[in-house]
Amino acid sequence: MENIHITEIEIYKFSIAMPPFIISGGVIDKAQNTLVKIYTNQNIYGLGECSAFVMLVGETQHTDFELAKDFARLWKGKNPLEIEQRMNELNTYCVHNPTIKSAFDMALYDIAAKYAKMPLYQFLGGTHKTITTDHTIGIADADQMAQRALELKGKGASIIKVKLGRGKEDVQRVKAIRDSVGAEMILRVDANQGWDYRTAVYVLKEIAQYNIELCEEPVKYWNNADLKRITDHSPIPIAADESVKDHHDAQRLAAMKACDYFNIKLAKSGGIRIAAKINAIAEAAGMKCMLGGMCESRIALSANAHFALSQSNIQFYDLDTALLLQEDPCVGGIIYNGYDISVPQTPGIGADADENFLKSCEKAVV
Repeated sequence: MENIHITEIEIYKFSIAMPPFIISGGVIDKAQNTLVKIYTNQNIYGLGECSAFVMLVGETQHTDFELAKDFARLWKGKNPLEIEQRMNELNTYCVHNPTIKSAFDMALYDIAAKYAKMPLYQFLGGTHKTITTDHTIGIADADQMAQRALELKGKGASIIKVKLGRGKEDVQRVKAIRDSVGAEMILRVDANQGWDYRTAVYVLKEIAQYNIELCEEPVKYWNNADLKRITDHSPIPIAADESVKDHHDAQRLAAMKACDYFNIKLAKSGGIRIAAKINAIAEAAGMKCMLGGMCESRIALSANAHFALSQSNIQFYDLDTALLLQEDPCVGGIIYNGYDISVPQTPGIGADADENFLKSCEKAVV
């Protein structure tokens, strides 16, 4: 059989409409995603999607689109099954930009699993099961957030993730939501770096009475010292998110005992390859992980779900982003049965892009 190699790479500005969504860092009103489609000489192609989140990772759709052209030139003619070598080439060429790297990483894993004729979760060593995602509520007035939580409960949500980070008034937001949905609903909160140390400790101690499962990223991502102080004093388990971008961050935070959990995101870590290293460090330290997302469609969420199925240490799932979007540009892919998610049993990630949607996207071919 002829050696497999990359023949052509298509790059798309994969913008998807969504209603305004407020977190502590600002307002998101569009999913500014990039899609890459990597073709080979053996009638196999791989898809990768990433979601630029400038306020959290520092990349935009424009920077991702332009850098993707350089990455594509590096890879043409090379073997896509040599994932470690291909990703090392990107890391040597460009020191940061994990979001666009995650799209290329995802496409390689899609190709590799298709080449092996296996669903990605199986290729990664996992077994099939159903996973349950939470549903995220953006920041608003306490009464509005409580009403939204009640609506989600009516739609079958059993886990709600509440965006916070505005100050001591966050206590009222959580109280209103808990009063609205009752005692059975699982509540998680996420400050997205919005608090300082004193505010974090105050809010966490006040909302502990409302039975909160965990709190994500209470202070700035660089403030590992205060993250540890908060973890030491918080009655609620603390999950690192923005502060754990890669395996080096994970190793440092685990050694410091600066948090209880890690939230892994492919678009933050550079893809599956590094995400697996983060999870391995957590597992060695006795820490569980969450798998989260930015504003991905069901294409990237399919890869996320496959990865989650391959790692038993990942026990919290925040894979609701497709439910926040106003368009679904995905063919195939993960299936939501309410908030339960199942992955396709077809080779690779099992998701593709709607060709009609792609016709409306800005495109580059390398």
